[in-house]
Amino acid sequence: MDPNSPLPTLRLPRGTALAQSRDWQAEPVTLASPALDVMTDLTRVKAATVSPSTTLRQAEQIMIYQGVRMLFVVSDMPAIEGIVAATDLRGDLQMRLVQQRNARYDDLSVRDVMAALSMLDAIDMADLKSATVGNVVATLRRHGRDHLLVAEGSTGHLPPRVRGVISRTQIERQLGSPIPVTEVANTFPDVVKMLS
Repeated sequence: MDPNSPLPTLRLPRGTALAQSRDWQAEPVTLASPALDVMTDLTRVKAATVSPSTTLRQAEQIMIYQGVRMLFVVSDMPAIEGIVAATDLRGDLQMRLVQQRNARYDDLSVRDVMAALSMLDAIDMADLKSATVGNVVATLRRHGRDHLLVAEGSTGHLPPRVRGVISRTQIERQLGSPIPVTEVANTFPDVVKMLS
């Protein structure tokens, strides 16, 4: 076919159906299913991001609009500074910050409540490839987290990168049952947060 020639067209008959995407994350899984079945692959789904200077109210609106419960905090794409989850937007910490700073809630930014990159738990993609959903659930429980990052090691001159995200909420949806997770304090600020 000539590369500049138009393609043939056709008229669609009555009753033609609309192709509908299959929600790849809605497939039912069991604890024995491959762990990759519950990972949001960031090479297939665009990462939801937010600037550290974004207000908490704006971050909440971004989460609602994008249908997510966690945002990557990024100043200079693609370098990640941390994450902010829906649970970080409201609570005792925010009220304490308002009181300590004699400020308003609307004055607080993502920077004030985000979990820094150095505090985040990640699973190596190579380990995840041979793991089950049960292994992932055990990891979430052990670390008391709602989210785990999946990292790929550096290759050649490239730094490590976050390849995916595992969300407790997503696993619960796919399993069809809740996963009880007890929050674990990993740092002194976490201890203070849990005691308040």
